[in-house]
Amino acid sequence: MDASMAYGRLCVADTPAALARMAADQILTWAMETTKPVRVALAGGSTPRLTYQELASRRLIDRFPWQRVHWFWGDERFVPPDHPDSNFRMAREAMLDAAPVPPENIHPVPTVGFGLEEAVSRYENGLRKAYGKAQIACGCPLFDITLLGLGDDGHTASLLPGEPVLDERRSWVAAVSHGRPQSRITLTYPAINASRHIAFLVSGAGKRAILREVLGGHSTAPAARLDPYGDIVFLADRAAAKGTADA
Repeated sequence: MDASMAYGRLCVADTPAALARMAADQILTWAMETTKPVRVALAGGSTPRLTYQELASRRLIDRFPWQRVHWFWGDERFVPPDHPDSNFRMAREAMLDAAPVPPENIHPVPTVGFGLEEAVSRYENGLRKAYGKAQIACGCPLFDITLLGLGDDGHTASLLPGEPVLDERRSWVAAVSHGRPQSRITLTYPAINASRHIAFLVSGAGKRAILREVLGGHSTAPAARLDPYGDIVFLADRAAAKGTADA
């Protein structure tokens, strides 16, 4: 099912495995829209993991343009890259180690050898270098594809409810030191909004209420406060989308 909602577009797959295939196919389609380098911001979590595994599967690995896709992260816990909670580690194990990705195309959040604020500055400077401009320019997206999760409290990336990061409008990257056991580094609204395509990956009955709320267009949850350059699509399995647009 594909339906236009008050906030974005909803596409529904029957199962988590079908959702991963749908999401991987959509990412491939977007990556093939151009022959230029493609910048992708990755999400953490179990639902994106299945999508990354699908991209590196035998079905897609030889079709995906690995050589010209550059991988960034929408948020990261401030832990070493080999830590079990590292979003970088998850993406590496699920996809990057299995695919022919040039090492220079991988741009993780630096989390070792620096304090939190210096890590934020280094990651933002890396984004500006990749973008080629000091400021985001109208009509020139920072990311071609941004993948996001949806928390049951309405957070996305590490844009957590009630945190000061929600009001950041100048920096592209910010530290989030409260609200979770581990400090985090996250893209801010200006960086996420500068995306050609944004895809939320949503799975499970536990996300049903917040998905319906956000799609309704009147939510104040962090995930509902995007105003992107391009389009927003919610890719959900039927358990999450049940009761939304007859899903």
